[in-house]
Amino acid sequence: MEPVDQLQFDPEIAYGDPQLDTLAAVEKRVLWLATSIVHHANRVRTNSSGIKVGGHQASSASIVTIMTSLWFGQLRAEDRVSVKPHASPVLHGINYLLGSLDQKYLTTLREFGGLQSYPSRSKDPDPVDYSTGSVGIGATAPIWGAISRRYTESLTGVLNRGRQYSLVGDAELDEGAVWEAVIDSSVADLGEIVWIVDLNRQSLDRVVPNIAAGKIEALFAAAGWQVIVVRFGRLLESLMERAGGDVLRRRILDMSNPEYQRLIRCSAVELRERLPGDGESRQAIVDILTAVDDHTLVQAIKNLGGHDLGALRAAYAQIDDTKPTVIIAYTVKGHGLPTEGHPQNHSSLLTIDQYRDLAARMGENPDAPWQRFDATSDAGRLCTSTARSLRREPIEAVAPPAIPTDFGRTPSGTATTQAALGRALLDLTRAAPQAARRVVTVSPDVSSSTNLGGWLNKVGVWSTEERHDWFGDDAETIMHWRENPTGQHLELGIAEVNLVGLISELGATWSRWGQPLFPIGVLYDPFVERALEPWSYGIYAGGQSILVGTPSGVTLAPEGGAHQSIKTPSIGLEQPGCTSYEPAFAIDVEWTLLASMAQMGREGGKSAYLRLSTKPIDQLLAAVPIDPAARERRRRQTVAGGYLLATALQADAVIVTMGAMVPDALAAADRLAALGTHVDVLCVTSAGLLFEALQSRNGQDDAPTWILDQILPAGRAVPMVTVLDGHPHTLAFLAGVNQVKSRHLGVSRFGQAGDVEDVYRYHGIDVDSIMRAVLDLTA
Repeated sequence: MEPVDQLQFDPEIAYGDPQLDTLAAVEKRVLWLATSIVHHANRVRTNSSGIKVGGHQASSASIVTIMTSLWFGQLRAEDRVSVKPHASPVLHGINYLLGSLDQKYLTTLREFGGLQSYPSRSKDPDPVDYSTGSVGIGATAPIWGAISRRYTESLTGVLNRGRQYSLVGDAELDEGAVWEAVIDSSVADLGEIVWIVDLNRQSLDRVVPNIAAGKIEALFAAAGWQVIVVRFGRLLESLMERAGGDVLRRRILDMSNPEYQRLIRCSAVELRERLPGDGESRQAIVDILTAVDDHTLVQAIKNLGGHDLGALRAAYAQIDDTKPTVIIAYTVKGHGLPTEGHPQNHSSLLTIDQYRDLAARMGENPDAPWQRFDATSDAGRLCTSTARSLRREPIEAVAPPAIPTDFGRTPSGTATTQAALGRALLDLTRAAPQAARRVVTVSPDVSSSTNLGGWLNKVGVWSTEERHDWFGDDAETIMHWRENPTGQHLELGIAEVNLVGLISELGATWSRWGQPLFPIGVLYDPFVERALEPWSYGIYAGGQSILVGTPSGVTLAPEGGAHQSIKTPSIGLEQPGCTSYEPAFAIDVEWTLLASMAQMGREGGKSAYLRLSTKPIDQLLAAVPIDPAARERRRRQTVAGGYLLATALQADAVIVTMGAMVPDALAAADRLAALGTHVDVLCVTSAGLLFEALQSRNGQDDAPTWILDQILPAGRAVPMVTVLDGHPHTLAFLAGVNQVKSRHLGVSRFGQAGDVEDVYRYHGIDVDSIMRAVLDLTA
């Protein structure tokens, strides 16, 4: 056989491109800093509890090249980036090199008051664009951020565009929330969206056998995304480009993930045996490998595109800004670390010896790991220029418009709280047009069935461009779909996670772009629980929004158990950063909605949850005071948590109720009075606010407590029956206000279809059940 040229390679040899060579130096330092941040938290810092601190050195290492190439070669000040949760040490290392993170924080990963476990926009001391950590939610946030950013343009008239990047781990693509967002019809027009998938083929426990890049590519392409694949680096490509290299390429592309991952940890001798395989092309591959020295062969098998700065730069240059783009970058988990490619390296930590060996190999000082570059070096100058180009000008915040507290109207006749929401929004357009202009409603294909039709006809539907309403001249079409860039309603597909993701980002525009909005998401209450985790994460990340669940409870009797929400009334007791209301009357909806809006769009603001119903209620039962002072007192009590709706001259008991159950409580009170048992009826509008008041009275919170004195005065302490269309524990705590005997009625089992009377009787919340509970306590 004729002699062949021996191919030799040293990973420390320059790219031959000054810019890439400098980037490589920065990449190396970022890897060292990210690894050291985790190492110090686990191996150096005192740990008095003995509980593992953790970190994710391997997950960080797999994305170092991608993040270095992005920050130091692509990003502009107007761009925003969502970083995969386990890469937070990389983000902090980059921010440190850019001068936006003080050195004192590098030793505080997962320490109280220090660097958070995962990127946090609200808690980390350095710049973080999107909070991540709830897998799948952070990845999709830039999609909703892009829509929110475009929406603010309709208010300001000023284009405010930048790319919205998501750095996503491949295992994160298992989350259904990811694909719900990717395929939504509103996303295909968002050319500023760029996802970069860190395809390292590993999850927490293993090398995932069935992560098929081809399938991922096809899914994104089918959704209308541009797909760019970065498979191999320059070294591996150079082997495949040699004579006969096609068989090597096909062999690598066809092998399973676990087989390829095993090759990464092989010696040169093992590679020469394993890599050719057992197929017809074995000898051809053996011949190719014969021309490669051992060191180069070991390096080549690890040389994937996600670790090649040149390959990544070429991928960025292909981005088409007219459609969303996904870059699928092949990587090795733990790249550059002793744990490189190990199937259980997800949460493994370098030993002290491994860390010191790594320092020696990288030319770093393990005893003084926090070195920045010399400002006069090429890398130092790149850091300085990058920091300058990414510096963002302070945002001049616009104060949220004043929100009225009362429209001055007293509803009459029969109405539902669900219908009252749409009416209140229309009233707002007349009473406070500036505030109404900043309201944006979002619905998952339930606008008509949740009584938003009138509002939608008034304000129109938002879209990136004006679209013709083909039913605009149809006299029988009641709800008109006028789509244009100034509309104030956004319609999504039936995906509740998308809805709360969008309202969370719309609710963060006050801090991102200085433009406060009042986002209101409306969905069926049974599906609030499905949306609760991502909405909670949106609140944690700084979004301020209103979530409306309607219709709710077993009062939706004909729908059956599948659509009867049970646990949602307790959201107000348990969800931080959220005020919860369950109004009984139309006037209560108006007051609580306005109060919820008044606490949004500003520092220290809060979100709100309104639980509404389709149960028709006689509005005269509200007994709204005519006198202005008494009316204002009722309003203040309503937004503070509750009010006494009926009082007896000498009460034997009190019935505490909320929402749709108020008419039944009043009916029970009337029948009890006829029997000689007299009761007060307390209408609770917010169990959460009353619980906070009780905690404060006991010295455990700092909320106002006056409402308890007014609605449950110690001088009227009597036995208590609580009843609601939801789980009874929601109101049970109120018996502790005055330490009285109590019975607690509610829904604690799955329901079934039927008329309201039968369903109430089944759950023991009908009028007869309320009466029996009172009589049991007062007998």
